[in-house]
Amino acid sequence: MMARKKQIDNDRLAIPVAKRRGNVQSASSSTQSDRIVHVESVIEQARQRTTAAVNLVMVYAYHEIGRLIVEREQKGNVRSNYGSHLLQTLSARLAKRFGKGWSVENLKLMRRFYIVYQDRVNTVYPICDTPTPAKIRNSVADIPKFALSWSHYLKLMRIDDPEERRFYEIEAAENKWSLKELQRQFDSALYERLALSKDKAKVNELSKRGQIVEKPEDIVKDPYVLEFLGLSEQSSYTESELEQRIIDHLRDFLLELGKGFAFIGRQVRMTFNEHHFWIDLVFYNRLLRCFVLLDLKIGELKHQDIGQMQMYVNHYDRKVKLPDENKTIGILLCADKDDAIVEMTLPEGDRQIFASKYRTILPSKAQLKALLKANGQTTA
Repeated sequence: MMARKKQIDNDRLAIPVAKRRGNVQSASSSTQSDRIVHVESVIEQARQRTTAAVNLVMVYAYHEIGRLIVEREQKGNVRSNYGSHLLQTLSARLAKRFGKGWSVENLKLMRRFYIVYQDRVNTVYPICDTPTPAKIRNSVADIPKFALSWSHYLKLMRIDDPEERRFYEIEAAENKWSLKELQRQFDSALYERLALSKDKAKVNELSKRGQIVEKPEDIVKDPYVLEFLGLSEQSSYTESELEQRIIDHLRDFLLELGKGFAFIGRQVRMTFNEHHFWIDLVFYNRLLRCFVLLDLKIGELKHQDIGQMQMYVNHYDRKVKLPDENKTIGILLCADKDDAIVEMTLPEGDRQIFASKYRTILPSKAQLKALLKANGQTTA
C-alpha cells in the first residue's frame, strides 16, 4: 500500500516537471528560431550591400573605360570621328573575354558618361591600381563622388542642363530615389517648380546643394503635381474623393510633398464650444519641426478659405504645438487661385500660410520653363 502511494506521489510530481521541461524546450526552440531569423536577416542585408557596392564599383569602372576610350584610344579628342572602328574592335574583344554587356552602343554610353562627368576624373582611381591610403588622402574632397546606379546615370546623362542634372543627382542620392522615382520627379519638373519660388542666387544653390529645408518657403511648391491619383484634368470629383485618392496613394503624395514629411491624420477635428471644424490633412515636418496643415479646394480659392486656414494655424500654435516646436504652416491646395486676393487677405510678410495650385496631369516642362521666363527667372 505504501509502495503504491509513493508511486502516485511520484507521478503527481512528474507532471509539473514534464510541463516545466516542455516550457523550457519551447522557450529554447523560440530562441533558436529568433536566432535563425536574425542570421537570415544579416545575410540578406549583406547581399544587398554587396550588390550595391558592386554596382557602384562598376559605375566607376565605366567612367574609367570612358576615359580610356576618349583620352588614350582617341588621343583626348572627344569629337573624334574615327573611333567607330576602335569601338567595334574593343567590343568584340571584351565580349569574347567577358560575355554580354560590351556592345558598341554600351561603350559609346561609357564614353559619353566620361565626357559628361569629366569634372570627376580625380575621384576615379585607375581600375588597375590599388587605392592606397596616400592616394585617398590626396583626392580632392570637394569634387563630387558617384553615388547612384548605372541606370540612374543613364537617365541623368539625358538631361542637357548641367545644373538641373546635378540637382537631380543630389536629390536622388540623398533621398534614395529608385530609378522610377527619379523619372517621375524629372517628368513632374521638380527642379523648375522649386525654382519658381526662388531668386536667381537660390536657383543656383539648387544645383550645388540640392533642396535645403531651412524655412517654411523651402517646403512649398507651386504647383503640386498629383498625376499619380489617376484623376484627369476634366473629370468631376468632390473634395472628399480627392482626399481619399491622396490617402490611397499616400506614399506617392509624401514623395511629392518633399523632404521631412510624416503623416499625422485626416479629418482632424477641432472644437470651439459647440462648433466643430475638420482639417483635411495634418502632417509634421521633422526638418522644420512644425505641423503642416493641408486644406483641399477643388475650385477657385476664396478669401474665406484663407481666413479659415488662419484659424486652424492659430489653434495649432496656441493649443497643440510644444513650446520648443516652430510655428505651424498652412497650405491651401486649390485648383485655381487669384494671387492678388491671397496677397491682400494675408497679413503683410506672413510666412505661415501658403496657397498652391495642384495639377492632376503632368504639365510639360516647356510650360513651366515659360512660366519661369515670365517671372524673370531662369534655371540655366
